[in-house]
Amino acid sequence: MHDKQDESVRSLIEEFLTARATRKPSPHTLEAYRRDLRAVAALAGETIAPPLPPDALPVAALSPRVMRAAFARFAAPRAVASVHRAWSTWNSFFSFLVAEGVVAGNPMPAVDRPRAPLPQPKPLRGEDTPEQLLAAVSREDGRQRDPWPERDVAVLALALCAGLRLSELLALRVASLTGRPGERRVDVAGKGGRPRVVPIEPELDRVLVAYLDSRVRRFGSRSVRPDSALLVDRRGEPLRRGGLQYLVESCYRRAGVSDRVPRGAQLHALRHTFATRLAEDGASAAEIMRLLGHASLASSQTYIEVTAGQQRAAVRSNRTNRALVGLVRVEGGGAGSAG
Repeated sequence: MHDKQDESVRSLIEEFLTARATRKPSPHTLEAYRRDLRAVAALAGETIAPPLPPDALPVAALSPRVMRAAFARFAAPRAVASVHRAWSTWNSFFSFLVAEGVVAGNPMPAVDRPRAPLPQPKPLRGEDTPEQLLAAVSREDGRQRDPWPERDVAVLALALCAGLRLSELLALRVASLTGRPGERRVDVAGKGGRPRVVPIEPELDRVLVAYLDSRVRRFGSRSVRPDSALLVDRRGEPLRRGGLQYLVESCYRRAGVSDRVPRGAQLHALRHTFATRLAEDGASAAEIMRLLGHASLASSQTYIEVTAGQQRAAVRSNRTNRALVGLVRVEGGGAGSAG
């Protein structure tokens, strides 16, 4: 174990990054690893006496005390998400060194890290964008080689009106649609193996019935057996991840709303739109949690908080507020009492 303890942190960082490269991370991710490792290593080297640069700093010098001091300085000017990412990178680095027998233990559990910020919702932008999207996709597009508007509307509607994730859509079977007319629901195989039931309103039910009817016309009644995939491609084969992502992106383009889709959201923007509209219409965090299949109430609460922030911003933009400035004189430096 001890033959590498005098090796420089800089060279071990490169060894770690070489090992990570076999996982095929993006060049951007690999560079982020290198940047975080080198930045904290430089601060760690400045912490010890005498100070040493990373290429002369032995890994044995990275004690819990040194790492705590380095991360305290690293965190001061940076956002929580950046500090959390760097902590995770260093934790992986030390886990690698332990596995390689370079060090005896990982000091990172002794280094406090900030709580990872919850991702912010990314719904479609524009008040009427969902309606515009559905209306445009429901019309046959002569530019398409084999238009199938019934299927395309069904995909969008399941995400917009039931809040399903991409993986959940792909896992649906024809038999996932259950219940009598007026009491229809969809049985969802949720994230982490958590099943849930989402009610289906009559409007969505009619969309799904129209889609399945169109599928029978295309491929015959055997194509809609209970164990068949609910969503299929134009050849009648089960949709796969890439095909579903491409389908949704093409729907955005056909509707002319690509500029209203938050970067990196794509299909997830439809799920976020579903949740945001639930919050706007008064649903509680607990109701949103159940419908979206969140493991934590905190994830659902973000939609409530975003909606409250939007409401406050709308009130703040009211020009009449500015007319109130100077109308009330506050005496004695405090707020007056209401009579």
